[in-house]
Amino acid sequence: MRVKRAIAGSAIAGVLFAVVALVAPSTCAEADSTLSAQSEIRSALEKWTIAFNARDSSKVCSVFAPDLISNYQGQPQRNYSSLCDQLKRSVGDPATSYRYALDLQEIIVSGDLAVVRLIWTLTLRREKEPTETTIVEPGLDVFRRQSDGAWKIERFIAYPVTAP
Repeated sequence: MRVKRAIAGSAIAGVLFAVVALVAPSTCAEADSTLSAQSEIRSALEKWTIAFNARDSSKVCSVFAPDLISNYQGQPQRNYSSLCDQLKRSVGDPATSYRYALDLQEIIVSGDLAVVRLIWTLTLRREKEPTETTIVEPGLDVFRRQSDGAWKIERFIAYPVTAP
C-alpha cells in the first residue's frame, strides 16, 4: 500500500512539476514583455519631454500615432495634424517659454495596448509678464504598439488645473 501511495505521490508531483515548467516560462516571458513595454513607453515620454523643453519642433510630434485623437479640457478635439501644428507653434513662439515636467503615475500594458496615467506640469512665462504660470495637467494616454514596434499615443485626455 505504501508503495502505491509513493508511486501515486510521485506521479502527482511529476505532473505538478511539468505544469509549473510549462506555465513559468510563459509567465516570465509575459512579465518581461510587460516590463519592456513599460520601459519603452517611459522612454518615449521622457524623450518627448526633452524635445519639447528644447523647443525641437522636429521631434514634438514623435510620440503621437498618425490616427491620434486628443481631448484637452477647454480645447477643441484635435487629430495628429492639428495637435502637431499647435505644438510646433508653441515651441516656435519666441515671446513665451514653456517647460514640461513629467510625473508618471501608472503604466498598464495588455498586449499591444497600454494605458498611462500621468500628470504633466507646464510652467510658462510670457515675455511681457513678470510672473510664471504653472498648470498641472492630469491625464490618461492610450498607447498602441505600431507596426514598426514603437509605442505611440493613439488617444489622450487631459484636464488642466491651474496651480495656486
